[in-house]
Amino acid sequence: MVKLSSLDPKGIAVVFGSSGGIGAGIVSTLSDINHFGSVIGLRRQGSFSIDFEDEVTLKLAAEKVANVGDIRLAIDATGFLHDEHHHPEKSWRELNTRTLAHSFLINAIGPALLIKHFLPKMPRSGKSVFATLSARVGSIGDNHLGGWYGYRASKAALNQIVRSASIELARRSPDAICVALHPGTVDTPLSAPFAKSQLDIKTPAAAAENLLGVMDTLNKSDNGGFFDCGGKSVPW
Repeated sequence: MVKLSSLDPKGIAVVFGSSGGIGAGIVSTLSDINHFGSVIGLRRQGSFSIDFEDEVTLKLAAEKVANVGDIRLAIDATGFLHDEHHHPEKSWRELNTRTLAHSFLINAIGPALLIKHFLPKMPRSGKSVFATLSARVGSIGDNHLGGWYGYRASKAALNQIVRSASIELARRSPDAICVALHPGTVDTPLSAPFAKSQLDIKTPAAAAENLLGVMDTLNKSDNGGFFDCGGKSVPW
């Protein structure tokens, strides 16, 4: 099991989207590791509730969390690919305003607002990590199949937001790290309709272990990067 020895155990860990498959897996794994003084899960319902359509909830959550302790690890496990009303576009013929707007709200705008309110609350010295779950299909250089317009574009936007935030973060906190991570294909409701039998499908627990292992090995030279669940760089 990963140890997270590179992060100060006197700090706390925060997981956004803790009710989702990967988010819940990360919270559970962090609790099992028992490295931090506190592990706080944020979701739409709960004592630390957040709603991307209500920025005030993010501001208040950041203030509450910062009062608990130094934020050494913050993981954004939110994301949207499909639901009963929206599905990934196979062709430009399927593009529509509502689905695109929702994809960008959850996959790019929401994480950008988390960055706005939580990065200023992270310590100015010592290693701290803000990681958001992107996706390999958000890589422009790795796009050879097309389709999935909204998901691809919103994750590409997220990657650019991470890159810009990492530069600003380095000026404030030289040892801090802001990265995008590709978790791989995980056995969750998000990926279930699209998972192929030949893919290496991970359980949420295994994905959490891999992602936390990557975060433990990151150093300040990795700030602003895009990495897969094995710690390898993903092309932009």
